[in-house]
This record gives sequence, C-alpha cells and structure tokens, in this order.
Amino acid sequence: MSKYRHLFFDLDRTLWDMERNARETLAELYDKYNLSGRGVPPVDVFINHYNEYNDLLWDRYRKKKIDKATLRALRFKQTLAHFGVHDQKLADAFDQDYISEAPKKTNLIPGAMELLDALKDDFEFHIITNGFPEVQHYKLEHCGLDKYFTVIVTSEGCGYNKPDVRIFNYAMKKSGAVASNSLMIGDDLHVDIVGARDAAIDQVYFNVNAQTHDEEVTFEIQELRQIEHIVRDKA
Repeated sequence: MSKYRHLFFDLDRTLWDMERNARETLAELYDKYNLSGRGVPPVDVFINHYNEYNDLLWDRYRKKKIDKATLRALRFKQTLAHFGVHDQKLADAFDQDYISEAPKKTNLIPGAMELLDALKDDFEFHIITNGFPEVQHYKLEHCGLDKYFTVIVTSEGCGYNKPDVRIFNYAMKKSGAVASNSLMIGDDLHVDIVGARDAAIDQVYFNVNAQTHDEEVTFEIQELRQIEHIVRDKA
C-alpha cells in the first residue's frame, strides 16, 4: 500500500502546457494588434522577449517585491517598449486580452489526463499554484481538469507564494493531509520542490529537460507517467 494519500500538483508547466498555450495566445494577439505594422520583429522574437520580461516580473512577484497589478501593468509595457512601441493603452489591452484568452487554451502536458484517470480512485488530488485565482480556476474548468481536484490553493488566496512553507502548510490543513502522506509534484526546482522539501513533504521534480542541479529531491522524472510507479510502489 502506498504511503501517499494526497498528491499536490503545480498547474502551469506540470499539467497545463503553459508554453504552448501562451505562445498560441500571444501569436493571435500579435496579429490582432498588427504589431508587425508597428515595427515589432516577427512573432517568435516578440514572444521570446516577452518571456524574459514576464519571468523577471514573476520572480519579483513571488518575492513580494511587486504586486499583481504592477506585474500585469509592466509585462507587455516593457516588452513593447523594448521594440520602441511606447503605448500604455495598447499594453493594457494586450494584457486584458491575454488574461481573457490564454486560459481558454486546452493544451495539456503529455500524459496529464491519463495519469489523473489512472490514479483518481486511489488518491486525492490538489493544486498549489502561484497563479492568479481567476485565471487558474478557469484553466482547470476549460480543459476539464477541475473535476479531479479536491482543494485548489492559490498564492493570492492564502497570502503566501511558493516556495514559502506556509502555502504548503495551508494546503495540507485545508485538505486534511499531513506531510507524511503527501507528495508534491512540480516542474520548478526552487519554487515547487525546495519549498515542499522545507515543509517536510516528499517531492517529485518534473525535470522534463533533464537539467543538472545540486538539490536533494525525493524523486525525479522526465515524463508524467512515471508518477504512477512512484506512488503505487513506494510504501
């Protein structure tokens, strides 16, 4: 019998294919707002620079150096300004459309639905995410994942961002779990894995690109289907 009962998942890049869904949305908005006509380089260049600015802002948000409103106000403003387009109204409209349209995308990480179907009768599933609640809930609902999860914890909802141990403790308390029967699954080594480890929760590092690191983790995988072996065979 497995020692685990409660499986806590990160959402973006662990179950929901953030890269593919974001790229599709950004490409659509690039065309909608005719960015090529405003001198912005091809869409792949635009997206690459957006990702750089967005990642830096999210890192500051997780560290509570900026708030949600600032993150949303700056990410497209800074990206457009990089290409010489200084237009706050355009940046705001781009952000509003992105927040509206990206969560409607339904691309999942390969094997996500199959894994949940295989384990749903024997384990309780929960989400711990730093994403904005109005967006994350819509993603889950739109791609059909919401039916699998008992508890959905967002950083904004509980007041703490991963890797703060308090968000993991909050999630366990809300779900009725304890560290000894819990397992955290995520793609971000520091945010998901080290955070869970600091909360005394076993972890599965979804290291899809096999990046080298020096952190001590409980389990490490490159495909989601490997999780079934871990939770069923480890007593």
